[in-house]
Amino acid sequence: MTQKERQEHSRQEILRAALEEFGRRDYDAVNMEQICKNHGISKGMMYHYYSGKDELFLLCVRDTFERLTAHVEAGMAQLGEGDALGSIQRFFLLRESYFQDHPERKRIFENAMLRPPAHLREEIWRLWEPLRRMNRAFLERMVRTMPLRPGLEPERVIRYLESTEASFRSLLLHYQEEREGQDLHTVLGVGAEMLDLILFGVLRQSADQV
Repeated sequence: MTQKERQEHSRQEILRAALEEFGRRDYDAVNMEQICKNHGISKGMMYHYYSGKDELFLLCVRDTFERLTAHVEAGMAQLGEGDALGSIQRFFLLRESYFQDHPERKRIFENAMLRPPAHLREEIWRLWEPLRRMNRAFLERMVRTMPLRPGLEPERVIRYLESTEASFRSLLLHYQEEREGQDLHTVLGVGAEMLDLILFGVLRQSADQV
């Protein structure tokens, strides 16, 4: 094994350890000593490659975002163009299907997006930008084909869908309440039910309100 291969092996070993620790605990509950002790990594090797917990956390966030982006991009290519509402529903559920297959990444994603450390927030949003741009381009394309409520501008609809998509998992967990089962079939079924309410609302408008 060459020196370059050994270095890459060491980096991957540290990344796997950090992913496991940040995937099981919130950011504040993880420290470098804990990662080293739990995974048999020497402090010398750890600090040779990484300066501290912040750098490791951002490494895990970047890796999670990149893998999620690849998953969403592959899924979006199969959504089709004909049924805008159905495509948006499936788009919202793409991320949930990823976290069903990779539950260890869910806490990392939620800590980054819903509870970001204040001093890392700007860097986290920079890492999120490629997926945000891809999401927006898809929503812009879909919204252009949707029969919107009179007086409702497409930009407002896109911002609403973006904000809902960003917090969809949290909303889904609250909406699901005590329903049994966290398997993908159950999550997708409950998610589609909730999205029906998000897209169509709950109040019937009278003729003089339309």
